[in-house]
Amino acid sequence: QVQLMESGGGLVQAGGSLSLSCVVFGSIFSFDRMGWYRQAPGKQRELVASSTSRGSTNYVESVKGRFTISRDNAKNTVYLQMNSLKPEDTAVYYCNGRLGSFNSWGQGTQVTVSS
Repeated sequence: QVQLMESGGGLVQAGGSLSLSCVVFGSIFSFDRMGWYRQAPGKQRELVASSTSRGSTNYVESVKGRFTISRDNAKNTVYLQMNSLKPEDTAVYYCNGRLGSFNSWGQGTQVTVSS
């Protein structure tokens, strides 16, 4: 089973930046789509950004213009650059790899944005 591991979370003030990384232990091409989800306390997990193996990207409206998903296929790594962070971005962020109906998840990394 292909494993995913996130890193890069932490505490930042509003307006600041953080960069998350997700290493795929195996081949990133095991998945047709890589994504970043987040889950805040008491809320459902939501897809924040995704990147397909064909190079297309998508973002939830609330992060457009602030977050950027990218991937380094040679390093089997997906990144999420988060700028202009807001307190409402506070959540546990999860890396996801999807192949058809199969999903693989990382363990999550906490991002906390203070006001």
